[in-house]
Amino acid sequence: MPTPHEGSPPNRWNHNIHYHGLVLHAVPTTAASALDVGTGNGLLALELRQRIPHVIGVDRDAKILREAQGSSSQITWVHGDIATVPLPRTEFDVVASIATVHHFGDLQAGLQRLAQLTAPGGHLIIIGCARSSRLRDYAADLLGVIQHQVFSRRYGYWQHTAPVQEEPLHTYREIQLLTKKLLPGRQWRRLPLFRYAVLWQRPAW
Repeated sequence: MPTPHEGSPPNRWNHNIHYHGLVLHAVPTTAASALDVGTGNGLLALELRQRIPHVIGVDRDAKILREAQGSSSQITWVHGDIATVPLPRTEFDVVASIATVHHFGDLQAGLQRLAQLTAPGGHLIIIGCARSSRLRDYAADLLGVIQHQVFSRRYGYWQHTAPVQEEPLHTYREIQLLTKKLLPGRQWRRLPLFRYAVLWQRPAW
C-alpha cells in the first residue's frame, strides 16, 4: 500500500493528489495504455505517463485542459464529455478517475461507459466523492478533518483550478450498491479525506 503523498507532485498536496499513490499502486506493470478521465490540471496523467507508454487525458472544461496541455506533449489531450467524445482508442489497460464521477449527469450510464472503456483484463480505478448518510460515514469524515489538518500543515494545501461540484448527489451507500451491481467483483473502500475507492478488473474473456 502506498504511503500518503507517494507519487505526488513535489510541493503540491490536496485531497485528490493524496490518492495518486493509491491509483499508481493499482497500475499493472504490463499496462501499455491509460485513460485519465476528468484529467483537470493533468497531474495524474503526467504520473501515469512515467509508467505507461500511451496516456490520454480527457476533460470537458476547455480552459483547464489548455493548462494541462502545456505540461506535456507526450500525452494526448482530448476535450469533451467522456460520455460522447470520440477517443483515439476504444479500450484501455487502465482507466483512472479521481473526483470526477460525481459530475456525471447519469451516474449509472457514466460508470457503464468507464467499464466499456476498460480493456478485457484491464483495470478501472475510481477515487470518488459522495455524501455521508450513516454514522460510519461521519466517523470517517471526522478522521478526514484530522488528516486534513495534519497533512496540510506538513505539505501545504494546493488549490487546483479545475471546476468543483461542492455537494455530490449520491451517498456513499448508494455508490457502494451501484458499483457492486454494475462492476461484479469490484473492491470497495471508504477512504478518509472524504473519498472512496473502487478497484475493478474487467474479466479477460
